[in-house]
Amino acid sequence: MKNLLNLPIILATVFFCNSLFAADVISDKSIGMELARDIANEAVMACRKDGYHIAAVVVDRHAIMRAALRDDLASRFTLEIAERKANMTVMAWTDSGRFKSARSDIRQELNHINGLIVMTGGVKIIAGGFNLGAIGVSGAPGGEKDEACAKKALDKLQERIEFSIE
Repeated sequence: MKNLLNLPIILATVFFCNSLFAADVISDKSIGMELARDIANEAVMACRKDGYHIAAVVVDRHAIMRAALRDDLASRFTLEIAERKANMTVMAWTDSGRFKSARSDIRQELNHINGLIVMTGGVKIIAGGFNLGAIGVSGAPGGEKDEACAKKALDKLQERIEFSIE
């Protein structure tokens, strides 16, 4: 009889502990293809206007490529570097240039990880408090100029990005 009195406590504990486990199905907010394409295009156009030929790569929140554009005169290597900058931004959830400044102590080690590079030019894409993905830009003469082109693209499409979250 004494064990039956503890039954409600045991059941409550089981149900509470069960709710601590991850859900079987999750909902994910990530950047869509059309928005990713338009952000990449705006970055290429912003840099072209400044006289730079670059590549822009947009990745989703899991660092999966959603869009990639290389300007006509940009080197083929700019695509890989742009993607790696975007991936670094997703991994750190901060702009790659900010991460580079804050964590110079591990820069060399991270540069040896396939798909990452610690260089300025990766910018996070956020809407409604959600990390949607990141854009990486490469090819301008200096990472600060790459980052500026990425930010111009995000600024131009800011309203659309913000309203992309339902």
